[in-house]
Amino acid sequence: MSPRIKFLLALPVALALVTFARAEIKVGDPFPALAPAGVVAISGAALPATDGQVVLVDFWASWCAPCKASFPSLAKIHTDLAPRGLVLLAISIDEKPAAAAAFAKKLAPPFATLHDREQKLVKAVVVPTMPTSYLVDRTGKVRFVHDGFHGAATEKLLRSQIESLLAEKK
Repeated sequence: MSPRIKFLLALPVALALVTFARAEIKVGDPFPALAPAGVVAISGAALPATDGQVVLVDFWASWCAPCKASFPSLAKIHTDLAPRGLVLLAISIDEKPAAAAAFAKKLAPPFATLHDREQKLVKAVVVPTMPTSYLVDRTGKVRFVHDGFHGAATEKLLRSQIESLLAEKK
């Protein structure tokens, strides 16, 4: 096969990869809806309402040590700021629902724990690492992205950003 034909055959694959890479959700983009992506509550409850709310979406996995370390900080943030309008959604990307459920049961967070059972949302968002958090404003647009969890520094920064979004008018 000639090099030109090989190139022409490989071109659609290369273009698809470039298109996929550009699908990464970044600051300013709307955050995708949860239900169409197949995200479900681990407890079996309905998905929390997010329209018009400031939303912190945290992607995690049961095998991720920084994810486990982040949950106490996220619990504090939720407890302090949910009464003012914050909705915190922790979305597991575990392939096995039982692993996500066991993790959530052990840590018993006060916020909604969800499962991306078919990993559609994590793929659509192109989450770079575990954990990664997306802070979404009242209009549904991503305003801040946090890769990883860095202890008190991450908690302090998240609080500050959430406070600023809660103070914004709709």
